[in-house]
Amino acid sequence: MNTAIAHLDWDAIYLTCFGVGFVLSLLALAGGFLHLHVGHWHFGGHGHLLSKAGAQGHASGQMAPVNGFTLVAFLCWFGGTGYLLAHGGVFAWALVLGLSVLSGLAGAGLVFWFLARVLLPRERTLEPADTPMVGVLGRVSASVPRNGVGEMLYTQNGARRSMPICSEDGAPIDRNAEVVVLRYQRGIGYVRRWDELQHSLMGDDAPLAQNLD
Repeated sequence: MNTAIAHLDWDAIYLTCFGVGFVLSLLALAGGFLHLHVGHWHFGGHGHLLSKAGAQGHASGQMAPVNGFTLVAFLCWFGGTGYLLAHGGVFAWALVLGLSVLSGLAGAGLVFWFLARVLLPRERTLEPADTPMVGVLGRVSASVPRNGVGEMLYTQNGARRSMPICSEDGAPIDRNAEVVVLRYQRGIGYVRRWDELQHSLMGDDAPLAQNLD
């Protein structure tokens, strides 16, 4: 068994690990500008590369030690160290493997320390008070039937979002109409067409003006 392992092409194994880790590192950096989903990995808007468990830990204000960034760091350090030592042919394959594992763990540990002590403390979860809904302007993406529910698209905090909406007065609202949220209750925005609201405000419609305060 040990003889079979010793005769593996360790140069190719280490080089492959390093190459995979390097490519994933580039994708993680690109994740700061793109939203990519690859299997169980998520490359998020802030450059997060997390497994499902890691994403849950991050959402609760903590980061799991085993996550996408630390795994990528382990592959890079493990593969790079192993290739250099194995290619030199000075040490036995078992010693090279052990040193490579230690190097990978050290690299992953440094990355985890940087994420947990430097980056994560600066993250802040937005509270409802940070995202007021009353007065939000958007465009209807799914028409609102009479006394029914539709959907609007809007931009807030630099992100494009959607929201279920109802007409404030129960009237139908066509798709692509520009609307403004007058009330927000139980996750539903009660809206009115923006052109109608402008007309009402110019006509000194006091109740509507109070709703926007």
